[in-house]
Amino acid sequence: MKRRAVILAGGKGTRLRPYTVVLPKPLMPIGDYPILEVVIRQLARHGFDRVTMAVNHQAELIKAFFGDGSKWRIQIDYSLEDEPLGTMGPLKRIGDLPEHFLVMNGDVLTDLDFAALHAEHTAANRLFTISSYRREQKVDYGVLVTSSEGTLEGFQEKPVTPYEVSMGIYMVSREILPYVPAHGPYGFDDLMRDLLKAHQTVHVRKFGGYWLDIGRADDYQQAIDEFAGMKQRFLHE
Repeated sequence: MKRRAVILAGGKGTRLRPYTVVLPKPLMPIGDYPILEVVIRQLARHGFDRVTMAVNHQAELIKAFFGDGSKWRIQIDYSLEDEPLGTMGPLKRIGDLPEHFLVMNGDVLTDLDFAALHAEHTAANRLFTISSYRREQKVDYGVLVTSSEGTLEGFQEKPVTPYEVSMGIYMVSREILPYVPAHGPYGFDDLMRDLLKAHQTVHVRKFGGYWLDIGRADDYQQAIDEFAGMKQRFLHE
């Protein structure tokens, strides 16, 4: 089965400044490799034969590094944004998308089985599948629950709140494309609101392995610290 992926690689990486003043976020190093090369190697190993990179900020650096993808035995082409398009907007500019395809951010470090995600979504003929991850948010203070009269009704010492988040990795059907406007920014959040409003079914596939979004400075530092000792887990080299 042929597998196609769209990688969103056009962001400015503002959360990682000043590092991204010099390099685009997808070329930020993790061990011996830029994070996007790790992603490309993983997709090639999972049987993806073609990748389209949606690029904008410092696009020429990304294109110069990855070229046509032959180094990794995968076909790489590019869709250049001439205006900010958000996360889902670039899909409208890619005219030859297959019935089902992977869409993902170019700054994700994970050991997700991309082939299994693709196969599950395609076999069920789903509209949209979100790969999700459980995170926890810790409040570093004692939290007070107070009444309108200013009396204490409850207290929690540094509570931890669990929540399910999008990993920035999706399986997508072409059927969502009519929701995406031809021009202007249109994000994942916009699409989810529109699909919910239209009573369309969006599936969430929970993942319990390793995942970090290196667009966050704390996660990027953690990825640097952990990658060398876990390289085999990500790249199977």
